[in-house]
Amino acid sequence: MHHSYKTEGVCAHQIDFDIEDETVRNIIFYGGCPGNHLGIAALADGMKPEDIISRLAGIKCGYKESSCPDQLARALQEIIYQKKE
Repeated sequence: MHHSYKTEGVCAHQIDFDIEDETVRNIIFYGGCPGNHLGIAALADGMKPEDIISRLAGIKCGYKESSCPDQLARALQEIIYQKKE
């Protein structure tokens, strides 16, 4: 299933990704630092959402309250929370 997440407080303004067979695929960040986003996407591709969350949640970017990796974790947390409802 395809998902789009509008980020808050970071350079990237949106993250798109798919969740197929309980793994995250095709992660694309829009805006921000292309090299970092390609690296995050390559490392997280094929991982389970819970594993990505445990590794990326809480990472901050400089003085900001969040980061692009943290925003990906937040997006996945929202999806997991919605499934439980």
